Amino acid sequence: MSAPVSASAPAEAAAAAPAAPRVPHGSRTPLLALPEARWAAIATVAFLLALPLQLLGTTAWLWGPLYAVAYVAGGWEPGLEGLKALREKTLDVDLLMVVAALGAAAIGQVMDGALLVVIFATSGALEALATARTEDSVRGLLDLAPATATRLTADGSEETVPTSELAIDDVLLIRPGERVGADAHVVDGASDVDQATITGEPLPVPKTVGDEVFAGTLNGTGALRVRVARDPSDTVIARIVALVEEATRTKAPTQLFIERVEQRYALGMVAATLAVFLVPLAFGDALTDALLRAMTFMIVASPCAVVLATMPPLLSAIANAGRHGVLIKSAVVMERIGRTDTVAFDKTGTLTEGVPQVTDIRPEPPYTETELLTLAASVEQPSEHPVGRAIVAAARDRGLSLHPVEAFESEPGKGVSGRVFGGAGNCAPIAASAAHTDQPLQIAAGSPTHMDVHPTTTPGTEVAVQVNGELAGRLTLTDTIRPSAPEAIRTLAARTGTAPILLTGDHAHAAAAVARQVGIAPGDVRAGLLPDDKAHAVRELADAGRTVLLVGDGVNDAPALAAAHTGVAMGRGGSDLALETADAVLVRDELGALERTVALSRRARRLVVQNLVIAGVFIAGLVVWDLAGHLPLPLGVAGHEGSTVLVGLNGLRLLRERAWKR
Repeated sequence: MSAPVSASAPAEAAAAAPAAPRVPHGSRTPLLALPEARWAAIATVAFLLALPLQLLGTTAWLWGPLYAVAYVAGGWEPGLEGLKALREKTLDVDLLMVVAALGAAAIGQVMDGALLVVIFATSGALEALATARTEDSVRGLLDLAPATATRLTADGSEETVPTSELAIDDVLLIRPGERVGADAHVVDGASDVDQATITGEPLPVPKTVGDEVFAGTLNGTGALRVRVARDPSDTVIARIVALVEEATRTKAPTQLFIERVEQRYALGMVAATLAVFLVPLAFGDALTDALLRAMTFMIVASPCAVVLATMPPLLSAIANAGRHGVLIKSAVVMERIGRTDTVAFDKTGTLTEGVPQVTDIRPEPPYTETELLTLAASVEQPSEHPVGRAIVAAARDRGLSLHPVEAFESEPGKGVSGRVFGGAGNCAPIAASAAHTDQPLQIAAGSPTHMDVHPTTTPGTEVAVQVNGELAGRLTLTDTIRPSAPEAIRTLAARTGTAPILLTGDHAHAAAAVARQVGIAPGDVRAGLLPDDKAHAVRELADAGRTVLLVGDGVNDAPALAAAHTGVAMGRGGSDLALETADAVLVRDELGALERTVALSRRARRLVVQNLVIAGVFIAGLVVWDLAGHLPLPLGVAGHEGSTVLVGLNGLRLLRERAWKR
């Protein structure tokens, strides 16, 4: 942290605040449900009402009580916690700020003290809200796993039991469309299971006897019997929750450093203020003069200037990034992004669009591409499988007229089939043949299978289409690369000085092919990773001295997002947990904005340093003047406020459009 004092309020508020109100799973804690937010709102409103009344020269009986409300509402909690800290023989900056605010009021600078109180109360409320929203998302993650499961007894009957009561070796029945209740292995049946929440794979995965299924994943059209392999408390979903919480706690060492600095600053300022008051008094100064000098010292040495030296550049950078589709959740995050030297990407939904598209049509004679796509899309119309929907979408994008389908059947692991009458549409040769025989065509679209990836081929999902038992051709579907991905990889490598890394739960062939297309070296690809594997990979990079920024979109990315120094989520397709766990969000999924955000953060950090130097020079000069001579109170206030305005304007430069373009 460049300015530990500026971070002390939210840090202490988070530590001292009561637990966030409990809300139902899937709900979000309202802002005003937090006591910190309610008190901060009262303090802010009172301050904003009092300030114009004071500036207009109205009687103090009008604006004085409003300032008093601001002091009490915003200062009672940090003051109380500060007193508790004193009882434990520690001293924090929050208490010091309350004392400084009261000291300012004691010598007539009521507005200065109220502003200080409002700044700290607002910071504490924002920190409490961020903490509560993250807890909401972690609790909501548990909704992925069903509350009950159908357990088969020894005599073959069924019973519904809470998933928390399941034990290893229990046999469960997973009906079509149900979520899997536990990590288990298939003992009977076949189906396609959507496990994107765990592995990030874009398409449902065929499951047969012996395959592993995960709690919270969604079963497709087939029925499965599975044997529980892990205790409910040890499922992948449960481990994701634990990993998010653990990774969040690992950021505590930075907080401990801030607290150590906070203690030294607070103790030094208290000692100096007492010395400024007591030493002149001991040498015969009048009590009023000694108190005035001490209060002037308290004002000019106040960390308000340091707070504002730090925040305007970072907040301006946050606002500028927000205008360009990058949501930064806090000033601390904006400062940290600039330190990034290694960027890691998830694959599906991050570097790729996350939606399969037909990219290759290979008909067998006598069929044409149009005929093959028309027939495949016709038979896939009733299908709910993502591959079927992609084939139908491809046909409609080309303006093809689809045929009615009869006797539609879907067999998990094998594909779909149906009878199509070819009397209309764009399939002229087939339509003619059908018209002569007055017989429908029996069409089957086989189960999607992953193609082997070779250097000269494009990986994807291949579907074989048969007409009357004969191969009519093959369709290839791929998860297409985001257009901005290759340029983003190149610019980030140039900006950070380190090649980006790919971390994915997809298979190695698909990962290698995507890496080649976006410009990631083979040695920087790690595939087949479960959520805890991704988090472990991020920690390995951090242990090696890297400052890691991770970009992801799914629930499976949440532990790694929390473990990274900076987590960035994709805004449009990102899961709720990823959006809440991440420190920043690409609202428009524009990967190209990452490099500019890193550059903007680095400019903000440079301005923070400039402002700290300016604030330090003013504070030091005014303090020396007050100690060595006699600093008039109005001049001390003018110098203090002048330095605040100067550093504020310097930081606001990052609001300009050209700051983003540079």
